[in-house]
Amino acid sequence: MERIVVVGGGYAGFTVARELEKDLRRELRRGEVELVLVDPRPYMTYQPFLPEVVAGSVEARHAAVSHRRHLRRTRLVDGTVTRIDHADRAIVVQPRSGPAYRLPYGTVVVTAGAVTRVFPVPGVAEHAIGLKHVEEAVAVRDRLLTSFDRAASLPRGPERERLLTVTFVGGGFSGVEGFAELLSLAHDLLHLYPEIAAPEVQFHLVERSPRILPEVTDRPGRWVVGRLEARGAHVHLGAGLESAEGGVVRLSTGEEFASGLLVWTAGNAANPVVATHTDLPVDARGYVVTRADLRVGTGDELVPDAWAAGDGAAVPDLSTARPGALTVPNAQHAVRQGRRLARNLVAVRRGRRTHPYRHGSLGVVATLGIGTGLFEYRGLVVRGALAWLAHRGYHVLAIPTWERKVRVLAVWLTAAIFGRDVVSLSAVQRPRAAFVAGVPRADVGSTEASTAGHADAAARAAATHGDEPARVA
Repeated sequence: MERIVVVGGGYAGFTVARELEKDLRRELRRGEVELVLVDPRPYMTYQPFLPEVVAGSVEARHAAVSHRRHLRRTRLVDGTVTRIDHADRAIVVQPRSGPAYRLPYGTVVVTAGAVTRVFPVPGVAEHAIGLKHVEEAVAVRDRLLTSFDRAASLPRGPERERLLTVTFVGGGFSGVEGFAELLSLAHDLLHLYPEIAAPEVQFHLVERSPRILPEVTDRPGRWVVGRLEARGAHVHLGAGLESAEGGVVRLSTGEEFASGLLVWTAGNAANPVVATHTDLPVDARGYVVTRADLRVGTGDELVPDAWAAGDGAAVPDLSTARPGALTVPNAQHAVRQGRRLARNLVAVRRGRRTHPYRHGSLGVVATLGIGTGLFEYRGLVVRGALAWLAHRGYHVLAIPTWERKVRVLAVWLTAAIFGRDVVSLSAVQRPRAAFVAGVPRADVGSTEASTAGHADAAARAAATHGDEPARVA
């Protein structure tokens, strides 16, 4: 039996496995081929919906597509690949529990994706939250809702100001969309919190370059900045984050303010496993070098039985005449590369020729909060409600499986009638806090000691509900 191992279950990996299940149905049924997908998460995250998860416009689970539900002929391995030894045709898997082990393969498909790029800025590791996974989007939303609850019961002062201050670092699509959606949610919350005045809510977007949204042209980018500032946000262009120690944001421009919520969206970096723990060829950035047909290697030297696609692969962009151009890391390319890779892999197995991956951009579309968006395709720019509808229409069609499409549409319809759900479930991140608060200590010997024990447990529980995230060792 030949084993095909897919490393990573994101856009590209999920799509590859799903397409291979269709194309190799007979071989899989007869036991001639074993298809294995290795990923520490049991689902594929549809990242374009994360800003709407932040705003409560999409339920968190609906932005995740279950591997086990939709990959019925694939063996799913719950673990992290720590090394790829292609010379020995084996990967090293570290399961969630237990020792690491080697998993042999005949063909490897590397779709490990990218990770959040974090710079060594003091305080970021201790206070910031990313925006690459569903859990992070939920945490950002719950943090804002909890901050509103706490601030509403406090008098005006430094602590209230800190709780009502939000900072996003990074002006790419992920950062701008998440920032705009959270700002939209905050404006809606003001109707439910008469104790809080609109000027008290401070939103800061920090971008080191002189413009945001590098994927769009200058004029639409300036329009987005103007739109955000008109809604009360502060956009700091040409400013870098120098420190976030103690929850106090210090910018390279000299500005300084306390922020109760810090979200880091400053780009992607190569997956460290792919960049440094494999004998497959990688470029200077740490991305797997691929040919146009998504086989690993260059035009002069092919690495047999190795394929790569997605955000962690350096795939030539044949849609442009610019020499050395690579496809940009986004969902649009990852899904289409996954389909092409699966078809080419099957073609090689059956002695047919492969086809190069070529896809011209369908344009860029962004959501900027309920009813507002931006769409640009070549010289065509659409702003406002029509662009927002285009964003929702495109992504509800693009998210895999009809089951997820229907669920997302149902949530949007419900929200259109009843409004957003504004319940914070931040306690779910520490489910034992309430239980621990009610458990007496074992050494309690008197009523007074019992009371102290309960107080200590309550204090520990309260600390776990605080607005500061867990410290990173």
